[in-house]
Amino acid sequence: MEPKSTTNIFNKETWANFGLLATLPLCAIGVYIWWVIYHYLPDLSAWATYSILPLEKGSHLGASVEFFLYDTPKVMMLLFLVVFGVGILRSFFTPEKTRAFLSGKSEFAGNVFAALLGIVTPFCSCSAVPLFIGFVTAGVPLGVTFSFLIAAPMVNEIALGLLYGLLGWKVAAIYMGTGLFIAIVAGWVIGRLKLENHIEDWVTQANISAVSIEEEKLTFNDRIIYGWDAVKEIIGRVWIYVILGIAVGAGIHGFVPQGVMASIMGKGSWWSVPLSVVIGVPMYSNAAGIIPVVEALLGKGAALGTVLAFMMSVIALSLPELVILRKVLKPRLIATFVGVVASGILLVGYLFNMII
Repeated sequence: MEPKSTTNIFNKETWANFGLLATLPLCAIGVYIWWVIYHYLPDLSAWATYSILPLEKGSHLGASVEFFLYDTPKVMMLLFLVVFGVGILRSFFTPEKTRAFLSGKSEFAGNVFAALLGIVTPFCSCSAVPLFIGFVTAGVPLGVTFSFLIAAPMVNEIALGLLYGLLGWKVAAIYMGTGLFIAIVAGWVIGRLKLENHIEDWVTQANISAVSIEEEKLTFNDRIIYGWDAVKEIIGRVWIYVILGIAVGAGIHGFVPQGVMASIMGKGSWWSVPLSVVIGVPMYSNAAGIIPVVEALLGKGAALGTVLAFMMSVIALSLPELVILRKVLKPRLIATFVGVVASGILLVGYLFNMII
């Protein structure tokens, strides 16, 4: 007797049997189910906290547990939707297209285009070494390369999607605008300093063979598979940081008094912005993991500029990223990179603490 065959709905062979008219209704049904679950998350988290466990309403532990039970599925659902949608968008981009587009651009225009491309292309700080080599040997100017490498991890679609879902469009827009400003200006400054001789020699000696790669033609269903693969890859890589970040945020939400964060990270403390950068650099997290902490800090009275500076330093200037970059950059160029980006982050922090 032959065993029954099983069907995986998320493989290319299965989706190849569906036409566009069949795929779109399935996607619409999936989005509707997502919305219904998302809509009832506050009620479900409160019921689970105070009815199933049960914990006392108004207690520190109850507030922390409710925050954790609410934010964990909320962030994961937002992450799923954002990564899936942008995964489909990313199927139109390839590293080859990115390098070809940036090569030959004038300096400032190249910085702008590189920072914008950093938002939508599938690269993070862990991809810095191969990307840097590829960009430099392809003739992309050094400053343009840095604009891309600053924007890609810091102003990526996951950060913007989660900020919009958790904190609203104003905070997301502020973060995107200031992040792009830092990426563009920092890249332009580094380009003006003419530090190409501070790239490790083996990088400049590397050659890229001019191989013509035939563009793969993808159907809509292929792009659905591409989006699902992005979900498996990215969420599989970051989920532990998300859980840890939400746990830290839950602790802050439930146990840290309102006045404490306002006094440490408020507008009145001039040292709060540089201190947040100093604390953020040694930490290692990604946007998905640090945003729940940001949400909790803002809810406890921390100033927006200080929190933005903290978040940017964690994502854009993490110590592990600097260790990776040391493989291709000499110490003086790394120090310049850190100094220029940190100055931009400090400026953003102080500016928003003054005007908001």
